[in-house]
Amino acid sequence: MANTNYPSASQQPSDNRPSNPNGNRNLIIGLLIVALLGTWGYMLWDKNSATGNENLFSATESQTENVLSESDSLRQMFNLAEMRLDSITGANNNLQGEKTALQKEIEARKTEISKILSNNNATAADLKRARQLIAELNGQIGRLETQITQLKGENQELTVRNTHLNAEKDVLSQNLDMRTAENEELANTVDVASTLSASGMSITPLKEKRNGKEKETSFAKRVDKLQIAFNIENRITTSGPADLYVVVTDPKGSIVQNNELGSGAMTTRQDGDRNFTAKIPVEYETGTRKGVSFPIKNMEGFKPGDYKIEVYHNGFKIGEGIRSLRKGIFG
Repeated sequence: MANTNYPSASQQPSDNRPSNPNGNRNLIIGLLIVALLGTWGYMLWDKNSATGNENLFSATESQTENVLSESDSLRQMFNLAEMRLDSITGANNNLQGEKTALQKEIEARKTEISKILSNNNATAADLKRARQLIAELNGQIGRLETQITQLKGENQELTVRNTHLNAEKDVLSQNLDMRTAENEELANTVDVASTLSASGMSITPLKEKRNGKEKETSFAKRVDKLQIAFNIENRITTSGPADLYVVVTDPKGSIVQNNELGSGAMTTRQDGDRNFTAKIPVEYETGTRKGVSFPIKNMEGFKPGDYKIEVYHNGFKIGEGIRSLRKGIFG
């Protein structure tokens, strides 16, 4: 067979012919673009995600700091309110015995505020409630200050009034004391002035005869009794009964005692306590002169010497006299 440049009709195309280079290149470029876009998308998502988390953490941290800052601020406000309350109540506890309704409300507000501020997990709503309560507390403290100021004013007014009353009381007391002293002095003057006076005293020694007649004698041995007589009078003494006390002193200085005459003891205004011989009741009429006469007997008999007679009324000695008795011829 001869060799030619034309192909033979019996020859088949080979399966190992090369593919189209332009199509393969386009496929590779498309895949690279998809991969790149996916990479960029992931990067963008990751960045946005990281930024979002950072912002979330930052917001949470900021919110926490705000809550803590507000809590501290509220605590300071509450402490100032308490200091203000202590300053107005500490020195004024004596203005009233019991707590008022306002003070009880203040105590309730303080308790609720303390409960919120002591809670470490207090929410923003809790702190808002605490702020409101602190505002109400300060308002109540202001009203309490007004009450205390009013009470102080009333107390000062009462103090001034009490001072005036005490001054008036002192003046009245002084006047009363003066009037009492004057009255006592006047009463004492009247009392002294109402004392009876005795005058014209006579002391007559008598001997009683068997026939009942009496005879005057100066011999002591013969004397059975001493008849005492005098006049009494006073211009201001009220009419009525009066008691006269008679003291008879014998020559030895002893006071004659006789139970039949009602002998006893008395208190005088000048001579102290003294025994008396007889108590003589009389009826006296104001402004008149009345004669008084009574006998004095001595159970032991009469001895020679001087017998002293003293008459007392109203504690004062109003008269006295002395009578001497002689010895008899035979003793």
